[in-house]
Amino acid sequence: MTLPNPTLRQRQLAIRLRELRHEQGLSIAEVAEHLLCSTTKISRIETGQRRASLRDVRDLCRLYDIPEPKATELMTLAKDARQKEWWQAYDNVNMQPFLGLEAGAISITEYEITTVPGPLQIEDYARAVIRGWLPRIAPDILEERVKARGKRKEEVLYRADPPRYWVLLDESVLYRHVSSRETMHAQLNHLIEMSELPHVTIQVIPFTAGAHMGFDSPFRLLEFDPDAHIADTVFVEHQMGLFYLEDDKVLRLFREIIDHLRAEALGSQESRKRIADMAATFA
Repeated sequence: MTLPNPTLRQRQLAIRLRELRHEQGLSIAEVAEHLLCSTTKISRIETGQRRASLRDVRDLCRLYDIPEPKATELMTLAKDARQKEWWQAYDNVNMQPFLGLEAGAISITEYEITTVPGPLQIEDYARAVIRGWLPRIAPDILEERVKARGKRKEEVLYRADPPRYWVLLDESVLYRHVSSRETMHAQLNHLIEMSELPHVTIQVIPFTAGAHMGFDSPFRLLEFDPDAHIADTVFVEHQMGLFYLEDDKVLRLFREIIDHLRAEALGSQESRKRIADMAATFA
């Protein structure tokens, strides 16, 4: 199938190159020795963390003795992976790989325990969140990130073929004052408005749920069309870095957590009422 953006093309190329190496019975170290490069470079190409150059793909095809038609297909995939998309215009966003994956996902499940998720944030709320996360951020970079967050919102919520977006929101998010009371009132009402979109579901996990499997940290599960042959991915954002988890065992664990949280959460209508009640307190 035709993949929708360069990030997914890059990941598909990575999967194919890894499979070809396995078919040849070669180790990463052996491939690196043949190509006179580091094992780190080969590893990063095969995990999609580094874009393979056309020369890299050509050399790998020769090493793996790939027939010309298949080699041409891989070269085309490498060229397509180097095209630019909207998120690459924002140099200081620091989430370009994630944004590429998000843009190609058919389903996104997000669990949040501290703030309203990015695609559901209004500008003033987003600006306060980013400044709180990075108190020494330069004003121009702050505004660039706010603008990027707004573009991400358009892509997730309003594009022609939007993903199924399911948000599991800890009730504490509704109480945490971010910016002014006016901002909180507008933000919570915006949540209600967004929850009425046909592809969006928002569920509030009430305080009465007590201890549950989601205490550890917020996360996002990105799921892709099976025909794309792209691994579903759990994304975890932390002050120490950005983490992409694709192992089958890890994915099973996070899907279990999601099932648990959905069961503990209020239903959609009850969640809207809970959000509306909190919004009224900020009026």
